[in-house]
Amino acid sequence: MEERQAVAAFAALGQEHRFRVVRALVTAGPDGLAAGALATEVGVASTNLSFHLKELSHAGLITSRREGKSVIYSAAYAGLSDLIAFLMRDCCQGRPEVCAPAVAALSACDCLTGDPAHA
Repeated sequence: MEERQAVAAFAALGQEHRFRVVRALVTAGPDGLAAGALATEVGVASTNLSFHLKELSHAGLITSRREGKSVIYSAAYAGLSDLIAFLMRDCCQGRPEVCAPAVAALSACDCLTGDPAHA
């Protein structure tokens, strides 16, 4: 990820509703959520949701797919991973203890254990 892309991603996440959308989609997993369910989950009117979804999509943080008459939105895990990697790329400067808390937090993620009850 280049700096320009990272700035766009952080700008998109810098708005409360968009931040909630990404968190809800990460929690929902790869199956994602239909637009109506997503609007209810994050507490934003469906009429305003499309604007927020467009911004997140342009930033590479979410994806969408059509299933019948519904549009299903999912977290773009590759984009989110790239953003985290961008932040951590130059971490430590030879001092691994600086990054240890971030690495421990990622290692503690239930999704890494393969436990579907907590993913």
